[in-house]
Amino acid sequence: MLPRDYAIRLMQPSDYGRIGEICRVVYPHETPYTPAELAGHRAVFPQGQFVAEHVPTGAAVGVHFTLRLRLADYRIDDSWDVLTAGGTFLDHDPDGPTLYGADVFVSPEHQHHGLAHALTDATRGLVVQEGLWRMVGASRLPGYAAVATAVTAAEYVGDVVAGARTDPVLSAHLKDGWNVVRPIQGYLQHDPESANWAAVIQWINPACPPPPEMALR
Repeated sequence: MLPRDYAIRLMQPSDYGRIGEICRVVYPHETPYTPAELAGHRAVFPQGQFVAEHVPTGAAVGVHFTLRLRLADYRIDDSWDVLTAGGTFLDHDPDGPTLYGADVFVSPEHQHHGLAHALTDATRGLVVQEGLWRMVGASRLPGYAAVATAVTAAEYVGDVVAGARTDPVLSAHLKDGWNVVRPIQGYLQHDPESANWAAVIQWINPACPPPPEMALR
């Protein structure tokens, strides 16, 4: 349950400026989303762009951006740029059986209120509503760089899955019901905290059978 001061809704043009401001804070090494990019996301797949709103102010304080893909057309280790057509979402496939979670973030001053979990629930609701097989994303590994000289990425991810280590991002995804497929290198261009590694994660819709091209590859 969300605190009553918050609600989940679809992104609107009035949110674009605020989302760019949050992005600058959350991803200081990346170029923030522009209003033109966000308008493009909304144009190609409006029902897949979710916002967490702070109800008293009407301001967007978190987002979850998605698009539909046929992942059989991609490789499992393709980067975010490849999977999102350079962040434009122009590779959105309205018949794709997989909902791809391109981005989820919450403004630091509004974290620890369950907003990321609520946004993920909204995207899973879309998977069920549209009769999709699954949702796929990639988890940053911001705890990995500190131990990268001692353990491989696969060992690190395995330890987090087993509960022997805690990662600030992956552990939260696991708690939210995601399963790890495998670690990949170079998912994001600039992620020194993760030593440029990430983990492919997925959630399977139990009500939908897999398509023939079900294997991630």
